[in-house]
Amino acid sequence: MTAAPGKYLTFFLGAEEYGMEILAVHEIIGVLPITRVPRTPPFVRGVINLRGRVISILDLRRKFDLPAVEPGPTSCIIVVAAHAAHVGLLVDRVSEVADIAAGDIEQPPPLGAGVQTDYLVGIAKSAARVRLLLDIARVIDAGDLAAAGPDGGAPTAA
Repeated sequence: MTAAPGKYLTFFLGAEEYGMEILAVHEIIGVLPITRVPRTPPFVRGVINLRGRVISILDLRRKFDLPAVEPGPTSCIIVVAAHAAHVGLLVDRVSEVADIAAGDIEQPPPLGAGVQTDYLVGIAKSAARVRLLLDIARVIDAGDLAAAGPDGGAPTAA
């Protein structure tokens, strides 16, 4: 699967810039108090109460095996729709909504046997910038949602 040209929300994890199709984004919020859920994988930060709905929060740094850091002043949560649920993704900072043209997108290069990159649908290049384009449904698999809790972040009655 190759990334389609269009609008992408770009964000940072450390010094690396990532992008996801803007249509996958429900909203962007500041970091709210996160309640840890026992016996979940390290990348599941916990859950938040977002206007009466319980939302699972995944730490993308930990999901991508990057060093864990505590949320800072620019950290935020990107709420996305994946697998019939709303899920929050904790990121270091949001960058912009970028309009990425077809000519600026390349296929991800082969990174060797055993390297799992099926969540990466393209690499966008412009000037000196490189952005890793994500398929958010593959970044968040159904198993992640099951690990997050009994409802997996599915909408609940208010």
